[in-house]
Amino acid sequence: MRSGARLGVDVGTVRVGVARSDPSGLLATPVETVRRGKGDLDRIAVLVAEHEAVEVVVGLPTSLSGQEGQAASAARDFAVRLAARLAPVPVRLFDERLTTVTAQQGLRASGVRARRQRDVVDQAAAVVLLQAALDAERSTGRPPGRLVEPLR
Repeated sequence: MRSGARLGVDVGTVRVGVARSDPSGLLATPVETVRRGKGDLDRIAVLVAEHEAVEVVVGLPTSLSGQEGQAASAARDFAVRLAARLAPVPVRLFDERLTTVTAQQGLRASGVRARRQRDVVDQAAAVVLLQAALDAERSTGRPPGRLVEPLR
């Protein structure tokens, strides 16, 4: 397992959930929810610097069959723009099937009411995404997902 904190980014149409790992890459925890739009890439860049992240993992929402739709295209576009903004910090795309559903189930099970879930579900989804990426790296010995090449 490579050392260094990572950020997990769950891209939505309105909000972006952000999570971070500890420097040893064992555990993902929530950081914040960033409003999507003007300044979102800058805010994530600040979080990367604050947490001294060595890598950012962006969720790629694919269908259960593995097909990519409009949401996956939007996540890819976001990841490419983020990679350009963060270079030389690497950005990776990682399959995030069912992270939001898993996050909602976990919040519901812990007693978080539906109205309050809206405020934290994006962060919780980012935690699920990042934890899955960390676990995948630990089990395979390889970096998770695919490296994103920034536009030049």
